[in-house]
Amino acid sequence: MKHLWRVCRILLVAAFWIALWAFAAWRVGKPLLFPSPLAVLTRLWELAQTKEFYTVVGNSLWSVLSGILVAVLAGCILATLTARVKPLRDLLFPIMTVIKATPVASFIILALIWIGAKKVPTFITILIVLPLIWTNLDVGFSKIDRNLWEVTRVYKMPLWRRWTTLTLPSLKPYFVSACRSSLGLAWKAGIAAEIIASPRNTIGTMIGDAKQYILTADMFAWTLTVILLSLVIEFVFAALLNRIGKDPSETEVSTC
Repeated sequence: MKHLWRVCRILLVAAFWIALWAFAAWRVGKPLLFPSPLAVLTRLWELAQTKEFYTVVGNSLWSVLSGILVAVLAGCILATLTARVKPLRDLLFPIMTVIKATPVASFIILALIWIGAKKVPTFITILIVLPLIWTNLDVGFSKIDRNLWEVTRVYKMPLWRRWTTLTLPSLKPYFVSACRSSLGLAWKAGIAAEIIASPRNTIGTMIGDAKQYILTADMFAWTLTVILLSLVIEFVFAALLNRIGKDPSETEVSTC
């Protein structure tokens, strides 16, 4: 019953904003400036019936998801190393701070000069996700109970057992939080990189072309595609993280 009410609530909220969108489009009265929901959905349906649509979506998904996976792996490795080698942490901390503070557009332009348009979205995604993963895991390592760690050493517990019983459970909430925080940011940054760099057959390039030729319905349709894909990606990753990162008892509590 709770799940049914939650679905109804989501549908009601969505209906409210779609109705507001339709009212605003009616008031503006100029589809070239502000198309209606029906016009955008119709255009999206037309795009979805072409082979090019799936090629474009696939290219953008691959660029962003590959960047996320590389950044997560690199962040985990770096956090593990810096937790054990403090001078390395002191060396990396300023770099991570600079990456987080620098505007994404600056990195996009520099990457466009350094590595070419095709690799820019993946590179930017890595830059967005890596500092978040490393920072959260770095905090997680610092919060591990040193007394418990010494107890495992006194009892000569194997290293792999220490990791599975103490380290990984301690890091789990920090890792899950970092992944959830970085997904939306990575997807937005990746699409922004595509808009500026304009690699062939990507969503960002399509949005840029629609803007250039004043195809407002197309721009809205591709933007809606980005939003829907972002929701799907976050839902899938959240489901995976909940399945991997939570005990059954924790899952029951979270769904109550």
